Amino acid sequence: MADAPVSRLVKLTLPDIAGRRREGGRLAMVTAYDAPSARLADLAGIDMILVGDSAGTTVLGGESTVPVTLDEMLLFTRAVVRGVRRAFVVTDMPFGSFQVSDEQAVAAAVRLYKEGGADAVKVEGAGPTLSRIRAIVDAGIPVMGHLGLTPQSATMLGGYRAQARTAAAARRLVDDAIALEEAGVFSIVLEAVPAVVAERATRAVSVPTIGIGAGPGCTGQVLVWHDLLGLTDGHVPKFVRAYANLSAEILRALEAYVADVHSGAFPDERHTYAMPEDQQVLFEADLAGSGK
Repeated sequence: MADAPVSRLVKLTLPDIAGRRREGGRLAMVTAYDAPSARLADLAGIDMILVGDSAGTTVLGGESTVPVTLDEMLLFTRAVVRGVRRAFVVTDMPFGSFQVSDEQAVAAAVRLYKEGGADAVKVEGAGPTLSRIRAIVDAGIPVMGHLGLTPQSATMLGGYRAQARTAAAARRLVDDAIALEEAGVFSIVLEAVPAVVAERATRAVSVPTIGIGAGPGCTGQVLVWHDLLGLTDGHVPKFVRAYANLSAEILRALEAYVADVHSGAFPDERHTYAMPEDQQVLFEADLAGSGK
């Protein structure tokens, strides 16, 4: 693959992201969990990469994001940062890393920012979370908010289902978006909410909104890596668009490999190192002399 143009290698900054909203532009965001994926996303021109705690389900094989630890998020974040030259990297603060106190939230955010190398952290929810966000921002770390379906609290929300579908819930979401901006977030993810609600929330704030299952009225969009590439096994949310079917291609390649190994077709001479003839003669003579 050819290298990206030099203009694509200029690191995006918070003013760049804010400028997209002011100028009426769009932001493309995708999750990633390792360096090779991050490098490909970066080369493709992705604006922001989210190191999501969705790794708990997509990579670690769990049933929810709740068990993901701060140390695991640090591992994923470091890997992604190593693969990026241009994209703005946001990493999730996992469940349990910010709920207890402002001090705990700041300490966890500092680790993700300093040790992980993330450009910003993402925190789910509003309400009691607002003081955590203020504390993290006051510590000098950019924060992305997250409203609507917040997977860390999905059990309390009645499961993985669309949110803000009543007039009262929709108004609360708009009010929460305003409160998040006042707390200092630089952008807000809106997940699994009606398009009209996401559009009104976007109009109510001046920071960019990033939709996932929230319609076209947001400043940008985010999809999970595995969903976008057709790697998800099982149920896929209604709002997902798969741009490839890599599961089928990977399965085809693996089946071909298994068949070649079983038949002896792999490896062949093209995939085998040869020994210089004179050294092979010496090697065989040495073995013969030693009786081996």
